[in-house]
Amino acid sequence: MDIQTLKQRYDIIGNDPRLLLALNKAIQVAATDLSILITGESGVGKDVFSRIIHENSLRKHVRQGRGLISVNCGAIPEGTIESELFGHVKGAFTGADRTRKGYFEEADGGTIFLDEIGELPLAMQVKLLRVLENGEIIPVGSSSPLKVNVRVVAATNVDIVEAVRSGRFREDLYYRLNQISIYLPPLRERKDDIPMLFRKFSSDVAEKYHMPPIVLTEDAKRIMMDYPWYGNVRELKNITEQIAVVETERTITPAILQNYLSYVPSERMPAVVNPESGNTAASAITDRELLLKALSMGQMINEMRQEINELRQAVQQLGQSGAQWAIPADHPQATPHLPVVHSHDDDFLTPEIIEDDAIALEERERNAIAKALERNNGNRKLAAAELHISERTLYRKLKEYNISE
Repeated sequence: MDIQTLKQRYDIIGNDPRLLLALNKAIQVAATDLSILITGESGVGKDVFSRIIHENSLRKHVRQGRGLISVNCGAIPEGTIESELFGHVKGAFTGADRTRKGYFEEADGGTIFLDEIGELPLAMQVKLLRVLENGEIIPVGSSSPLKVNVRVVAATNVDIVEAVRSGRFREDLYYRLNQISIYLPPLRERKDDIPMLFRKFSSDVAEKYHMPPIVLTEDAKRIMMDYPWYGNVRELKNITEQIAVVETERTITPAILQNYLSYVPSERMPAVVNPESGNTAASAITDRELLLKALSMGQMINEMRQEINELRQAVQQLGQSGAQWAIPADHPQATPHLPVVHSHDDDFLTPEIIEDDAIALEERERNAIAKALERNNGNRKLAAAELHISERTLYRKLKEYNISE
């Protein structure tokens, strides 16, 4: 299949050389059984490439199983991910009232797409490596391995090389997955493709809702092309659809356009780099990162203060107990040398101030999550992408702050 036919079939818009290179590589390796690692920021279309690879492989004719199965590793709670991937036998744990197949067994003979592979817990990374090397899975609660014939396509929106360096991702698994690597460039590096994508999305909305398509003035077009698009193609599609439906004016000026672009913080930096290029982009410290660091520090100080108080009380009780081995009262070591936090106005924070600041920071984080969900109509995946956190982390925060979607 030639590239132009491929683009039409999968509704891919753009002529950027790196996009065309990625498409060409996907077609070339589709017929093999090599594992593939797709890298790129959230919203660049990694899931589309998994379909291209599967549907142009010999596995597209699979009769058993379900052909292509997509799994978001970041959205599955850590406590259930092994059962989700490899299945379980009846009685394996509380609530396991029947034997259940996992995603790998369901995909037997076909392809499994492991999205957000960088979020996979280390314990599961070991077990996934065994599947890739031996083609065997062991359901939870079973001691008998099962043979599966599955082609793995994985994707990540994090700097996976840095994750390997920091010990968050196994090096042996990285090399086993990365037999073939495909990098998808972010939209801000495909500036010339932005007007084409806008026209396509505008035309789709116009056709669907029987309305005239919206068009950009030249000034508005330049703004669109200079905008960073941290949400990539997904963000451009959402904003185009919003403008087309909400605005009565069909010619979009910079004044109109700015109403839809201004809410995204301009200081956010991409988390993903091209692993093939060897260049690592400098990442700015976001408000969210500062918030989490401050909360962690406040919690650490509170825990240290509690431990000091407990130790002081234990020493006092020991001295009052009259035990023969207790240190005499007039001994120089009788008073324990415990650290004391002073509350000079300019030098130290008092515990009360630390606690108040922690509460304020938690409230800011809660509000940021609630607003992100509101902007994305309750869509967890889009909200997590906007906040630059995994879907699993967002799910945990929703429970922690009791936020209803």
